[in-house]
Amino acid sequence: MLGISLGYFMVLLDMTVLSVAEPDLASSLRVPIAGLQWVTTGYTVVFGACLLSAGAVADRYGAGRAFRAGVAVFGLGSLAAALAPALGWLVASRALLGVAAAACVPASMALIARLYPAAAERARAVAAWAAISGAAVAAGPVAGGALVDLAGWRATFLINVPIAALVLVLVAGRWADHPRGDRRIDWPAQLAAGGALALLTDALVAAGSRSWAHAAASGLAVVPLAAGAAVLGRRGPAPVLDPALLRAGGVRAGLAAGAAVGFALNGGLFVLPLLLQGDRHLGATAGGLAFLPLTLPFVLNPPVTGRVVARFGPRPSIVAGLALLTAGGAVLGWAVAAGAAYGVLALGLLLSGFGVSFVLPAVVTAVVAAAPQGGAGTAGGMLNAVRQAGATLGVAAMGALMGLGPATGPACALLLSAVVCGAAAIPFAFEARRATPSVISRP
Repeated sequence: MLGISLGYFMVLLDMTVLSVAEPDLASSLRVPIAGLQWVTTGYTVVFGACLLSAGAVADRYGAGRAFRAGVAVFGLGSLAAALAPALGWLVASRALLGVAAAACVPASMALIARLYPAAAERARAVAAWAAISGAAVAAGPVAGGALVDLAGWRATFLINVPIAALVLVLVAGRWADHPRGDRRIDWPAQLAAGGALALLTDALVAAGSRSWAHAAASGLAVVPLAAGAAVLGRRGPAPVLDPALLRAGGVRAGLAAGAAVGFALNGGLFVLPLLLQGDRHLGATAGGLAFLPLTLPFVLNPPVTGRVVARFGPRPSIVAGLALLTAGGAVLGWAVAAGAAYGVLALGLLLSGFGVSFVLPAVVTAVVAAAPQGGAGTAGGMLNAVRQAGATLGVAAMGALMGLGPATGPACALLLSAVVCGAAAIPFAFEARRATPSVISRP
C-alpha cells in the first residue's frame, strides 16, 4: 500500500514541484515564456490524452505490470529530464513522463482493489491513498523551492529517481500480477484525441508569442482532428468516449467542473511563480512557501468535504467550490493589478485552495453516481483525462496572456480563471439539480 501511494505521490509531486523552478529553468536554458509553457503542457497534454485509454491498457496487460512499467519509465524519464541540455530534450522527456504517469494512475486503483477486497478496508485504503496525494500537492511548491535553492531546477527531476526505485522495491511480488485480459484499445481514437489537444495548445502558445500565422494554422488543423477523434471515439470497437456515459444526466456538467478546476489550478501555478520570483523578487524557497495558503487546504479540507457530500449530496459542494475559485481568481487578479501586499494574494490563494478541495472529491462522486450501471471506472478515467485537458489549456491560455505586460498580463490571466470557474458553475447547478442521482447517506 505504501508503494502504491508513493507512486501516485510521485506523479502528483511532479505536477507541482516544477512550478517554482520556472524562473531558474528559464535562466539556465534561456527559455522564453512559450518554452516554459511547453515544458508544463508537454506533460499534461500526453498525461490527459493517455488517460483515455490507460484503464484499458491496465485491463489488457494487467494492473501490476502496467503500474511497475509506468513507475520504471517515470524514473528513467525524470533522469533524462534532469540531464536535458536544451528545451527540445526537456519537452520530450516531459512527454515521456506523461505516458508513464497515465500508466500509473488507473493501475494503482486496480491494485488497491486487489489488495483490499473488503469494502470497508478498501475505503480506508483509498482515504490513505488520497491523503498521501494531497500531501504531494501541498509539498510540491515548498520542496521545489528548497531543491532549486540547493541545487537548481534539475534537482526537481532527480528527486523522482530514488522515489521510483523505492516504489519498485515496495510493489515487487506476485500479489500484483493481475491476469491479462482481452479488452481492446482504440489506438486511432487515442492518437487523434491527443493530437487535437496538442494542436490546440500549440495554437494558444503561438498566439501568446504573437505568431499569428502559426496560431491560425494550428487552430484550423484542430477542427478535422477533433471531429475525427469524436467519431472514432464513439463508434470504434472499444469507444474512448462512451456515448451512453456522455448522455447521462450530470456527467457533462461534472466534466466541465473538473476541467475548470484543472484550468484554474495549473494555470495559476504557472503564472504566479513567475510573478512572485520576478516582479516581487522572492527566492525559490520563499516563493514555494508563499503557496501554502493554496496547498494546505488540499490536505486539511477533504474530510470536511466528505461529510458535506454524504449529508447533502455533491451539488452544493461543487457549486460552493466553484464560487470560491471564482472569488479567489478575482481577488488574485485585483491584487496583481493593484500591486497589493502579499496578504491580499494569500487571501486569494486560500479561497482558491478551499475551492479546489471542495470541488474535486464531490465532482468524482457526482460523475461516478451519474454514470450508467457498470460505467463507474470509465467515468472516473474520463474525468481525470478532462481535468488534465483543462490543466493543459489553462497553462496555454493564461500563459498566452502574460505577454500583455508585467502587471496587466498576470492580472488578466487570473481573472480569466475566475470567469472559467464561474461559467462552469452555471450549467452544473441547473443540470445536476435536475438529473444527478442522490448520494446522500443518512444515519
